[in-house]
Amino acid sequence: MNTLEQYGWNDFFSNHYNENKNNDFKPARVISLKGHKYHLITENGEKPAELSGKLLYGTDPENIPRVGDWVCFLDYATEGYITELLGRRNILARRQPGNRTERQVMAANIDYALIIQGLDRDFNIMRLDRYIVQITDCGIEPVVILNKEDLIESRDRYISEVSRLGRKCPVYFCSMMSKSGLDELYTQALKAGKTHILIGSSGVGKSSVINALLDKIGLKTSDLSDSTGKGKHTTTTSDLFILSNGSLIIDTPGMREFGIALDNKVTSPGLFPVIEEFAAGCRFSDCTHLNEAGCAVIEAFENGTLDAKIYTSYQKLIREQRRFEIKKEDQKRLGKQFGKMTREAKEFRKKYKY
Repeated sequence: MNTLEQYGWNDFFSNHYNENKNNDFKPARVISLKGHKYHLITENGEKPAELSGKLLYGTDPENIPRVGDWVCFLDYATEGYITELLGRRNILARRQPGNRTERQVMAANIDYALIIQGLDRDFNIMRLDRYIVQITDCGIEPVVILNKEDLIESRDRYISEVSRLGRKCPVYFCSMMSKSGLDELYTQALKAGKTHILIGSSGVGKSSVINALLDKIGLKTSDLSDSTGKGKHTTTTSDLFILSNGSLIIDTPGMREFGIALDNKVTSPGLFPVIEEFAAGCRFSDCTHLNEAGCAVIEAFENGTLDAKIYTSYQKLIREQRRFEIKKEDQKRLGKQFGKMTREAKEFRKKYKY
């Protein structure tokens, strides 16, 4: 197996690459992004690179290469020059923090998302559900990792909490203090030849987990802030590593918020499996389960058959997604109006030589 194949090169990316007939362009995968400086893995090893002007200034922000992307580049002596983004299998995206109309692409071409929560004040089942909804919409398989197992007496409560969501995703426990659970993560959660991404809030122990998995590769970790209980950002960039078992893993900075920005509707199949079980009995096939008459979901919530936390989470996410879509449409409409005004002004100046 050559270097590119070790990093996930397959027929999908090969077909996209072969559409480009210029033999001067070589394929590579983005393994690190620090500011505007890229690091690629090529058939000859690692190489620093920078974006072409076309990609940097002439493309949509969502189509700028991210960690995990496959690209074409020109190979110069000291660094590469990225000329093209190859086709993506998927992306992991969230709503841009502080901006409700744009998505932020975090990484690309991912098989599994490892959602890490700490079994302390960080554990929040509704936040976990939010992660899973967005990840599932992106076409990525979610995996739940509950860290700091040394702080609890029994797993039963947490297994029960996750199972209430009705989602078929594996759950693993671990502790960086006692080093328990690492063998299971390494041999079961991480698949050879597949790309995994670690996500979670600051302070959940992501850097500690990846340090342990990488056998102390050198990422810096820090303790929780004593005054706030919130973690300090110990990973400031996204990086892709290959483990000795052949699995690929992307580490990301801790997040204060994870706003949803779905490609599909919240009511799409697979996003809320528990809701779907009751939705089959709704009077209308396009029922949103918010206020319609004859809604079996609302009925199940009112009679206690449907877990109140799950229904509340559903309500919150569908309304958040609606606000995102409305604001995005408003931005498009304002952009079109501004474009029309600009064209009219140009025509006026041209007509009257103003």
